[in-house]
Amino acid sequence: MLNDLQKKLTSTLDPIGWGPAVASVAGRAAKNPRGVAEATTEYAHRLANIPAAATRVWNATDPLPPVPIDPKDRRFADAAWKENPAYFSLLQSYLATREYVEDLTEAGSGDPVQDGKARQFANLMFDALAPSNFLINPGVLVRALDTGGASLFRGAKFALEDLVHRKGVPLKVDREAFTLGENMAATPGKVVFRNDLIEVIQYAPQTEQVHEIPILAAPPWINKYYILDLAPQRSLLEWAVQHNRTVFTISYRNPDESMSDITMDDYYRQGIATALDVVEEITGASRIEVLSICLGGAMAAMAAARMGKLGDKRISAFTMLNTLLDYSEVGELALLTDPATLDRVEYRMSRQGFLSGSEMAGSFDMIRARDLVFNYWVSRWMKGEKPAAFDILAWNEDSTRMPAKMHSHYLRSLYGRNELARGVYELDGEVLDLSDITCDTYVVGAINDHIVPWTSSYKATNLLGGSVRYVLSSGGHIAGAVNPPNPKAWFEAVGAPDADEPPALPEEPKAWSDKASRVAGSWWEDWTVWSTKRAGALVAPPRMGSDAHPPLGDAPGTYVFS
Repeated sequence: MLNDLQKKLTSTLDPIGWGPAVASVAGRAAKNPRGVAEATTEYAHRLANIPAAATRVWNATDPLPPVPIDPKDRRFADAAWKENPAYFSLLQSYLATREYVEDLTEAGSGDPVQDGKARQFANLMFDALAPSNFLINPGVLVRALDTGGASLFRGAKFALEDLVHRKGVPLKVDREAFTLGENMAATPGKVVFRNDLIEVIQYAPQTEQVHEIPILAAPPWINKYYILDLAPQRSLLEWAVQHNRTVFTISYRNPDESMSDITMDDYYRQGIATALDVVEEITGASRIEVLSICLGGAMAAMAAARMGKLGDKRISAFTMLNTLLDYSEVGELALLTDPATLDRVEYRMSRQGFLSGSEMAGSFDMIRARDLVFNYWVSRWMKGEKPAAFDILAWNEDSTRMPAKMHSHYLRSLYGRNELARGVYELDGEVLDLSDITCDTYVVGAINDHIVPWTSSYKATNLLGGSVRYVLSSGGHIAGAVNPPNPKAWFEAVGAPDADEPPALPEEPKAWSDKASRVAGSWWEDWTVWSTKRAGALVAPPRMGSDAHPPLGDAPGTYVFS
């Protein structure tokens, strides 16, 4: 009982394992007195230089700050932090102390995972204690003066609402501005299949003719499918429909405790394998293009590898957006998928049958708390600003749960043991070899992706058996995918998307980057050229559904609301 209580407390109060990591680093630092002394001496030197630098600020000369201010850090963009001696001194003291803790952490380094978690915790604490997070923030004071104090009253009201209704988490987005089926997930279509795990949606044609090869979209089960159908003019699926394609998508059911024992094999059999059968039956097409993103890409790659091994060639072209197939270098997520953390995750899932979306979202928020939490402390709780109506954030707030058995297996097998890239992963009775995917593949990475580092997504090019085109997009994990043509968009690639003989890609991402050319525009346009070349002849659109799979209702279906 005592052990169970201990597990419950640690999994609830410290799910990432920051406490043991900090203790481990502190213990090593204590055994390195020279490193601690050097860090302390440098800290004292920085503090000692602050008064002279503040005097130079007062005299309107170059302050030569002891700790440079990052020009990209928007928290300290107000002129007061640089031109007012008191604010300047406060900021310099904060930055100097932060660097001191970083130096102490370096003095206690010795285990990459524990060191990373300790730094992560230190960053969280310093992001929380940043002087910009308090009422002395000059931007907050100016806003209060401009509104006669009304902004402070509104902020206090918002903070109380968030404390009561959101467990103290600030509201990031105005979800009331969006309605599924109207201005999100709004591309017209019909649900043409439903089982206990998925719905299959067929989108209505918007052109007089379509290419004979249909597209099946494979979204992640970790989020709602409509990241690919976000909003009119920002929907990749709408874009494909408008470019002469017949498009289907999978919409996963949001798991509950009744699905705790569902497995990855179930997600294959009842998910993408079944969806491919439905698409083939409705369209009569023997070849199907698969468009996938994130974990949906991993599942689609598993399905394609298994089908290729067994001689099933229905997948004729394959697109992966921001997807990991090789999990040897996963960036920040390595700190959430070490064995000890996975033990805590599994314990939480075992008690409720799933991992809630809020728990997962909370872990991600803590990793990037400066932007995803404390930014809203200031804008919402102190400046009294209403949340923006931003479609990506609205989608991100619409979180899903993870079934316990499947999610644990996924984390252990892929993040923990990298079985897929090593060629030892077994799906539905078959050991998978990614080189059995011999169709042409289009792989997209995003330059600022912190969930799937682009250098890791590039590793897919060395694992697949067919011709691969790799494209590096502007934006991050989501904005890199939701990337309609716009003046700020760009992408990098080697060669033309419609080349008869695509160029061979280097093994290393750095060598690819050296060869790649930057193109102004969206990768959507590049992908359309690549995909159309492999889409077959133009024909009349197929009917919506079939006798075997009649329409069951309008898109976006029912599972998306669960």
